[in-house]
Amino acid sequence: MRSAAEQLAELLGRTPDSVSALKPTDEGWQAEVEVVELERIPDTTSVMASYRVTLDEEGELLAYQRIRRYTRGQVDRPM
Repeated sequence: MRSAAEQLAELLGRTPDSVSALKPTDEGWQAEVEVVELERIPDTTSVMASYRVTLDEEGELLAYQRIRRYTRGQVDRPM
């Protein structure tokens, strides 16, 4: 996952903040990675993004897609 985060950082020009999900797939792995897209003051108003990242079995990044944007202080509603 560390290698994938580095690869994503190189593509986006931003360092991933955290990995919020990771699951195995038939071809490798799929992860959701949180990235700060726009830093603001106070920190809770910073704009965050969730990216879905697809990795092969060796951890090489195959694809990525932004799936959500939100403010850092935003709380998800219960499902």
